[in-house]
Amino acid sequence: MAWQIPLSDIDMGVEEIAAVSKVLESRWLTLGAVTQEFEQKFADATGSKHALAVTNATAALHLACVVANLGPGDEVIVPSLTFVATANAVRYVGATPVFADITGNDDLNISPESIIDNLSPRTKAIIVVHYAGYACAMPEILRIADDRGLVVIEDAAHASGSDLEGRTLGTWGQTGCFSFFSNKNMTTGEGGMITTQDDAVAERLRILRSHGMSSMTWDRHKGHAWSYDVTELGYNYRIDEIRAALGLVQLAKLEKNNLRRKALTALYRETLAELAPAVSMPFSSSIGNSAYHILPVLLPEGTDRRVFMDEMKVLGIQTSIHYPPIHTFQAFKHGNYPGKSLSKTEIVASREVTLPLYPGMSDENVLQVGQAVAAAFHLAQPEK
Repeated sequence: MAWQIPLSDIDMGVEEIAAVSKVLESRWLTLGAVTQEFEQKFADATGSKHALAVTNATAALHLACVVANLGPGDEVIVPSLTFVATANAVRYVGATPVFADITGNDDLNISPESIIDNLSPRTKAIIVVHYAGYACAMPEILRIADDRGLVVIEDAAHASGSDLEGRTLGTWGQTGCFSFFSNKNMTTGEGGMITTQDDAVAERLRILRSHGMSSMTWDRHKGHAWSYDVTELGYNYRIDEIRAALGLVQLAKLEKNNLRRKALTALYRETLAELAPAVSMPFSSSIGNSAYHILPVLLPEGTDRRVFMDEMKVLGIQTSIHYPPIHTFQAFKHGNYPGKSLSKTEIVASREVTLPLYPGMSDENVLQVGQAVAAAFHLAQPEK
């Protein structure tokens, strides 16, 4: 379908084409000098001591769980209101995800109180997700973790460019996991990054992402090594030079594009308050500086969400849902996944709709979406 206004769009042009062409002309396509430059510039941009590019954020989350030494018998507290990869990564290492509730209608991030409620003697880690790019309550969550010797992993898939108290999201925990999927604030098509301040963790990540090998093909190509050892079970999670080249260009655009997302979000808040005041926008009193990755809204109770989204489609506006809660999926519903009440998650998830947000939107586009929301909302109300 040709949407009048799609849910997301990417800022990609001649600079990306030139960067990819340069890599192709070099005839070195796998992990090499371009990837190393991308990693260093991402580390500099985030204030990370180490940044390692990987094939996607799911791989980053898996590696984060491996280096946290999680395994069978361990429990990891995660939000249910997130993409399934967050919990899948826990299962990959044989550990058990324990689902925590969100804070409330205005803050869709994991609740510190719910984290405490779900602690057990088997809890070994907490994975936080900075929903839509808005910061979780990291100082409070770190206090909870430090008091109990727990590892904190940040799922920063939405948070490229976000910060809290002057500290980039993704640098608060032992590891931070970023996504460069095609709808993200900066994209390489598929791709991700894992950051850490810990030298030993970084060295293990470097080995794990490439089959557990002690030296890479690039090292041997440059004459720095002639053979290699395999020191532990590793994975093929490397990124390639083509995607790293895209990442370098996209990283340079990130700040400008995030500022545009911020302005559009503010305009949405004004527009919806005027045209559809019953439709609320979460994070009205958020902490830190968001990357404004997506634009979630909450329909009032009793609104038929399916009718609303269908009417938006008729009007040419693409919408989505972020997210169906993980604990409701078949792959999780019938397993033994402990967790206390998720009432706030379930209420919000039943009412949430995601509206279009991307840097290329015009102010007029926001007005058009706002008008469509008002019209669709009217049609989605129950008959009296």
